[in-house]
Amino acid sequence: MGGTSVVLHPHAKERAAERGATVDEVVAAITQGESFPARLGRTGFRRNFPFGGLWGGQRYANKQVEAYAVEESGRWIVITVLVKFF
Repeated sequence: MGGTSVVLHPHAKERAAERGATVDEVVAAITQGESFPARLGRTGFRRNFPFGGLWGGQRYANKQVEAYAVEESGRWIVITVLVKFF
């Protein structure tokens, strides 16, 4: 993905924060994770991260960050973010 930049839409920043992902993790999911086709012409990206903490009162070793984005003018615009803990 070389020099492709990543921009988070304000909605994606809010969702990332409330769902337990940092902006750095979202960027890493896009630049270093696996990509897959998503609905509405979007591209999904996912990457697993060590977590080792509590989320929702449960302890989890890892979390998976999924970012859904569109490519526009040579950069990825992140639309929303999902986080799964396991």
